[in-house]
Amino acid sequence: MTTLFFMRHAESEANRNRILASQTEVPLTPEGETAAEKVAEDFLKDFHIDGIVSSPLTRARQTAMPFEKILGVNAEIDPALSEQYFGRFTGMAYDVVKQEPSYERDVTKRWDWVPEGGGESYRMLASRIAPFFKRFGKRDDNSNYLIVSHAVTLRIIKGLLENTLPLYPEKIANNGEIWQVDFKGLGHKHVVKSLFYGNSATMVHKP
Repeated sequence: MTTLFFMRHAESEANRNRILASQTEVPLTPEGETAAEKVAEDFLKDFHIDGIVSSPLTRARQTAMPFEKILGVNAEIDPALSEQYFGRFTGMAYDVVKQEPSYERDVTKRWDWVPEGGGESYRMLASRIAPFFKRFGKRDDNSNYLIVSHAVTLRIIKGLLENTLPLYPEKIANNGEIWQVDFKGLGHKHVVKSLFYGNSATMVHKP
């Protein structure tokens, strides 16, 4: 059975400044880079990884780099793993966007909420992500894969894995948190186990 390890990128400059980065190219903070290196070093002492797939956004790519360096492999880049597109709210500070009348502040009501300016609803995000899992459809494949993505994208991924959509978790993954899943195929209810390395247990930034 294929084992998938999903990781939220380490702390970015947008996380630190409490900004909705969406799909903009925001780098990791220096502390985030150090944290990613520490997570990679410690995680790879415990687990073997056969391949890495990353969002194309800079903060995810930078998080994957220490894993690539240690393993001597290049991550595959897949746009399906990019963060939710927030439309015209992209780049706004959390405290500012919450004052926008059309911004849906209740995270439990975002399944069909489409952010103004061509944004993605959670339903649209789920449709974008679901085909990504077809590559892991062989249940006799005993390989392990690391998948680096983003807070909201991982929220919907967890809903897909736990087979609860249109219901999804309110809590997001911490920066640097890793989820371990023995993948059986979409449509099954998976157990998602959280793994914490370095300071990923405490670094969390809510969008």
